[in-house]
Amino acid sequence: MYRILVVEDDEVIAGLMDKHLSKWDYDVRVVKNFKNVMEEFAEYNPHIVMMDVGLPFYNGYHWCTCIRNVSKVPVIFISSMSDNMNIVMAMNMGGDDFITKPFDLNVMTAKIQAMLRRTYSFSEKTNVIEHMGVILNVNNQIVTYNDKNIELTKNEFRIIQILMENIGKCISRDNIIEALWENETFIDDNTLTVNVTRLRKKLSEIGVGDYIKTRKGMGYIIE
Repeated sequence: MYRILVVEDDEVIAGLMDKHLSKWDYDVRVVKNFKNVMEEFAEYNPHIVMMDVGLPFYNGYHWCTCIRNVSKVPVIFISSMSDNMNIVMAMNMGGDDFITKPFDLNVMTAKIQAMLRRTYSFSEKTNVIEHMGVILNVNNQIVTYNDKNIELTKNEFRIIQILMENIGKCISRDNIIEALWENETFIDDNTLTVNVTRLRKKLSEIGVGDYIKTRKGMGYIIE
């Protein structure tokens, strides 16, 4: 079942979209907290985003840019601001389509269906993991925090992936080494230390240097 994230400030319109799309057997989630759109995006991992332009705190262009930093998921803008400048802005910010309010729900559904066919018939969906505002894109090995990106090496990526998939659990050095060996990434204890040090340095560059904690004699943990 395809997941659709609706980022719409008008509760009436959002409710109509939710009800209509649910009848078409889509899994729909409507954003309520407009301060934390990216956290909800990462948690829900939608196949498509319906994005209003005029939103509280930050507009839809801002959130589309944030999404584009971590994902190629289709974004369809919906707005009454349908002048050429706004449409061009929406496309330049990474939008894939633009629907003008007021709109027909059946036309909206047809556009969504066409976008899903084009996007997912020939490509796999993007996977992201999020915790405490840190977003890991599993497909391209990029970490994002507060609109800042860092690219990871294969080893660095696997280390943080293992830890982010086990939030609150201390993972032993031996278990991390074993996991990397299973993926044909040859690594020993000294190499692990070097990779964790480099990973922490990269994370500090985007403002989360204390993200990975050491448990002496036990291993590493992301709390």
